[in-house]
Amino acid sequence: MNSNRIAARPVVRFGVAVLLVIAVLQFYRLLPVNNTTVALSLLLAILGISTWWGLAEATVASVIAMLGFNFWFLPPVGTFTIQDPQNWVALLAFLVAAVTASQLSAHARRRTAEAEARRLEIERLYKLLQAMLFTGSARKTIREFVNRVVQVFGCSAAALYYHPADEVVRSGPESHVVSDHDLRAIAETESLTIDDKRGLALAAVRLGGRPLGSLALIGPLPTAESLRAMVNLVALAIERARASEDASHAEAARQSEVLKSALLDALAHDIKTPLTSIKAAVGNLLRGNTERDLLTIIDEEADRLNSLAAETIAMARIEAGKLHLEKGPVELESLIQSVLHDHAAALESRAVTVSVSPGLPPAEADAEFVEQVLKQLVENALKYSPDTSPLIITAGQKGGRIVIGVADRGKGIEENERALIFDKFFRGRQYRFSTSGTGMGLAIAKGIVEAHGERIWVESEPGQGSVFYFSLPACGERKH
Repeated sequence: MNSNRIAARPVVRFGVAVLLVIAVLQFYRLLPVNNTTVALSLLLAILGISTWWGLAEATVASVIAMLGFNFWFLPPVGTFTIQDPQNWVALLAFLVAAVTASQLSAHARRRTAEAEARRLEIERLYKLLQAMLFTGSARKTIREFVNRVVQVFGCSAAALYYHPADEVVRSGPESHVVSDHDLRAIAETESLTIDDKRGLALAAVRLGGRPLGSLALIGPLPTAESLRAMVNLVALAIERARASEDASHAEAARQSEVLKSALLDALAHDIKTPLTSIKAAVGNLLRGNTERDLLTIIDEEADRLNSLAAETIAMARIEAGKLHLEKGPVELESLIQSVLHDHAAALESRAVTVSVSPGLPPAEADAEFVEQVLKQLVENALKYSPDTSPLIITAGQKGGRIVIGVADRGKGIEENERALIFDKFFRGRQYRFSTSGTGMGLAIAKGIVEAHGERIWVESEPGQGSVFYFSLPACGERKH
């Protein structure tokens, strides 16, 4: 039934065109007008029919208009006979003018339709170009391109073979009409094929003669020009994404070299200082000077070397993802006291406040690593605050998390540096040359906390000091 309706549409158009011509003829039969007016009116009607529907309908209308004009307006009226030869010339001129005008109108209509189609395709290509400008990697670019082609051009499906990765990306179930083997074969050619019967378009994607892959579209299909523009666009987008990736990798490698150089400089400085002290102490011992003070220096500097080696090993383990936790209940109050005991000598001149919430449950964590985090934060506070300023350590529960804080009364951290404070080797601008250190301590603390699935952060006001917080999961049962 639907097919009959579709087939009847041209018949309806021809019928309406004939009825329109007859209506013009009948209208002028009722009015006292000359033949020129009738002929011009018929020409206008035929031009309108050509503009609305096309050349075929206008040609039929021209013939009907010629016959009707002859029958009703050329003497002898009421017959198809023409007495005056000049009327033959006029009738033929009318028919030629009507058909020519119809052709010109139909041609202009086609050109208008073609221009509109080109405009739509340019708009679609522009939309596709916009979508491709801000994609990331080559693989992401390809996936975005395939999905966008289907959306923007209204195709049923699309598939793109990416030669460097030997990967096929598809959008839509109909894309499997084209096999992976066919896509690989097309990529080795320079062909572009549009099969309207099958509703299938295939094109190689190349850049500078180098094969990048191939593209398949399943109908409705764009024009060949749009398809060429499309494959050129995806080739440029892929190459741009690859160039961006290469530039990112190069920059990452450069930054890595800078960081390595910074680490080596810091390590060289931090290792040289205790070694110089140890060497001097050993020299004095060999010369028979006082032993106790010199042995104390050796012990302290050996501890510094040991701590430096421990930091380096911890950082390497975090970087390699080999931080294996042995979780168990950790009593935070006992842990805090243990850390303070280890730093008793450095804390002699400070007022230390410890505030642990009553009934605080134990944390579910690796005790050794949590102690290392707390030590890093305490040492950080000691290093970056005056010797006589207070130190405050807190521990409390928020929801299902335990939050530990270490507060100092140092100079604070500038706002633009807070986001970088946990990065490897980062040193604050005002402390970069005045305070020793490798810049690994807070990065290690962050790695350990994140390995527990938690987070670490800082709150600071310049001139007021800083508070470093980190969270840990709490054990299920509260203490009573």
